[in-house]
Amino acid sequence: MIPAEVPNLVDGEERPPASGTWLEKERPADGEHLCRVARSGAEDAAAAVAAARAAQPAWGERTAVERGLLVREIAELLRDRRDEASELVAAETGKPLALAQGEVDAAVEMGLFVAGEGRRSYGRTTTASMPHRTVLTLRRPVGVAALLISFNTPLPNVAWKAFPSIFCGNGSVLKPSEHTPLSAWWFGRLCLEAGLPAGVLNVVQGLGPEAGAPLVDDPRVDLVSFTGSAATGRVIAEVAGRRLAKTVMELGGKNALVVCDDADVERAVEWTVASAFSNAGQRCAAASRIVVFDEVYDDFRDRLGAALDAQGEIGPVIAESSLERILGAIESARADGATVLRGGTRVGDRGWRVAPTVLEGLAADAPLSCEELFGPVAALYRVGGFDDAVALVNDSPYGLTAAIHTASVHRAMLFAERVAAGVVVVNAGTHGSEPHMGFGGVKQSGTGWKEAGVEALDVYSETQYVNLVVDPALT
Repeated sequence: MIPAEVPNLVDGEERPPASGTWLEKERPADGEHLCRVARSGAEDAAAAVAAARAAQPAWGERTAVERGLLVREIAELLRDRRDEASELVAAETGKPLALAQGEVDAAVEMGLFVAGEGRRSYGRTTTASMPHRTVLTLRRPVGVAALLISFNTPLPNVAWKAFPSIFCGNGSVLKPSEHTPLSAWWFGRLCLEAGLPAGVLNVVQGLGPEAGAPLVDDPRVDLVSFTGSAATGRVIAEVAGRRLAKTVMELGGKNALVVCDDADVERAVEWTVASAFSNAGQRCAAASRIVVFDEVYDDFRDRLGAALDAQGEIGPVIAESSLERILGAIESARADGATVLRGGTRVGDRGWRVAPTVLEGLAADAPLSCEELFGPVAALYRVGGFDDAVALVNDSPYGLTAAIHTASVHRAMLFAERVAAGVVVVNAGTHGSEPHMGFGGVKQSGTGWKEAGVEALDVYSETQYVNLVVDPALT
C-alpha cells in the first residue's frame, strides 16, 4: 500500500521530480526507512501552476451546486476508504491508529460541511440611493491557490484548504510537508478517482524553500494559503506582498489554559493532559502555558503529575530534528532556572519519543514561555488571581486560542472579553474546533482570515458587487 517512491501529481498524472532527486522519509515510530519522496524544485512547481491555471476556467464555470456535489463525492469516498487512509497517516506520523482514524473522520466532516455550501452559497441584495437600482453580490473564484500545509494533522490540514478551494472553483497546488507526503499524494489520487477534473488539484512534494517558495513567488498564483510557523509566515508575507497576492496564514500559538480557584480541578487536569500532550503536543492549538491560581496550584500540580504517571507513553514527534530541538529547549530552560517536574528526556532508543514534560519556575519572558515549541512540553505558572492570569495570558506574541476553567459564568465571559485570542474555550481544552467553526488567531497567530466555517469561503473566493439599474420608461 505504501509506494517505494512518492511522486508529484500534476495535471492528473504522477510525475517524478524534474531534478531526478529524492528525499528519504523515515518512520517516526522506529526511525526505519518508509519511502522516498520527490525532491521538487521550481520547474515542478511551475508545471503544477500551469496545470491549475489551465484547468481553472472550466471548473470555475460549473455551478456551486455541481462543485458541491463533487466535493461530497470526494468526502464520501474518503469515508469509504477510512482504514486505508488511517494506516498511511499512522505510518508517516507515528501516531496511534485510533488517533489517525479520528483525523480521517475530521477530514470527512470538513468535506461534507463544505459540500453543503453548494446549496447555501448565498449572496446579499441591498438598496441604493439611486432610484430603480438594485445591488447584489456574487462569489467568484480567486483563480489559482497555493495550499501550503503542516505535518501535524495531515489529512485535516489538507481538507481545511483543499475542500473549500475546490468548492469555490479554483485551481489548486497542494504542497504538503516533506514529513507527511503520503496522505497528500493519496488524497490527490482519491480526488481523481471521485471525478475531479485533472489539474484542478495538483500535489507537489519536497522541501519548503525548494518547492514551496516558487509557488509563493509565481505571479500566476492568486492566493497563498499557509499553515505553519510565524517565522515562515513572515517570509511568505514579504514575498507575496511584493506582488500584492492574497495571503492567508494560520500560524503558531503559545496557548494558555487558566485554572481558577473555583475550578473543577480534576476536570482541568484531564483537559490539560489532552490539550498539552495529545498528538505529542504537535498542535497549533496545544496548551503549552498552564496558568493556575495560587489557592489551587499545589493540588493541581500533584494531580497533573499523577495523571501523567497513569497515562504512559505518547506517540513520537515527527522527526529526529524535532526531538533534538525539543530536548535542547528543555535543557536551556533548566539552565535558566526552570524546574523539570516530569519528563524532559527521550523515551527509548528507537523512534523519536519525548516524555510528556512539565516545568515550573519559568519567567514570563523566557524563550520557552514565548516561543512555540511544537512538542509535549507544558509550563506551569502560579498567579494570585484573575487580573494576573489575564495579564499573563496576553503577555505573548501569539493569540490563537485560550481556555479558562471556572464555575463562574461572569468570570468566563469577562475572560473572553479581555483575552487576545481568536478562540476562547470555557471548561474544556484549548483545541477542538469543528468544520463549521471559523478558526484563526490574532497577533502573530494569523493575518485575520479564518480557516474552516463559512468564513473559509471568503478566503477562497472574491465577492463581486453587481449593480442592476432598470429604466421604468422601458417597461
